[in-house]
Amino acid sequence: MWLGGDPRLPEADRSSKILGPMRAEGAKGVAIAVVSTLVVFSLLLLVVVRSENWPAVRQAFFNGEEFRRSFPDIARKFGRNIEFFLIAEVFILALALVLAVMRSLPGSVFFPLRLMSIIYTDLFRGVPTILVVYLLGFGVPSLALPGVPSDAAFWAVVALILSYSAYVAEVYRAGIESVHPSQVAAARSLGLSRWQSLRFVVIPQAVRRVIPPLLNDFIGLQKDTALTAFVVAVPEAFKQAQIFQNADFNFTPLLAAALMFLLITVPMTRFVDWLVERERRKRQAGAAL
Repeated sequence: MWLGGDPRLPEADRSSKILGPMRAEGAKGVAIAVVSTLVVFSLLLLVVVRSENWPAVRQAFFNGEEFRRSFPDIARKFGRNIEFFLIAEVFILALALVLAVMRSLPGSVFFPLRLMSIIYTDLFRGVPTILVVYLLGFGVPSLALPGVPSDAAFWAVVALILSYSAYVAEVYRAGIESVHPSQVAAARSLGLSRWQSLRFVVIPQAVRRVIPPLLNDFIGLQKDTALTAFVVAVPEAFKQAQIFQNADFNFTPLLAAALMFLLITVPMTRFVDWLVERERRKRQAGAAL
């Protein structure tokens, strides 16, 4: 029995006969999901706004006048969060790649380097980031060492770099180990040294494969800049929102700060989804060939 349609039809016609109903069923499922989601959220919103204490909650959290007054200052301070994020990201990418390469070196001669990478990764993945911020942000400046920066903000960024490098190193390592050994063997057969094979063959493929999870880590990094700056009392978006909140006894500025982070993280999240989908289509196209 022929399941692909009438064999006398052209290939394009047979494909349209098969894919047409599937696409219609998929569109119907999406429509049902969207409608049901809207209904659920509408019911929840109705329950909230009809509650007895909703007027007080709206005044405390959704005050339009307070939002308009505080938002410009919070937006200006948000530049400090972006500054922390961009500086930390550059060093994290470099340090994490070095750690991943050290962890991936074969042979007993490189065992000390692998051990150093393992200890570093286990240490900073096991200690909460906020504790690292406290230890460096307050401990190092208290030592008053000559020639060592005493700025708490500097050490807060260093704490972010140390903590996130451990996570990103594992992402890099997963990408390096996903490259098939035949790639290295082919590079060596062409006369490339071990280091040249790693630099020109393995690392480019590994980095390309781990871009989506790397971006997910940097979304978390962007949010943690608020935690870090708050701990060391650096004026940034969240700290500025808290100043307004303490002065006016109103929580609306905190929502303004949350909006600033959403304006950065949501587009980055959608970009990650697009990259994942593009990579999936490439794999499917390669499998079809």
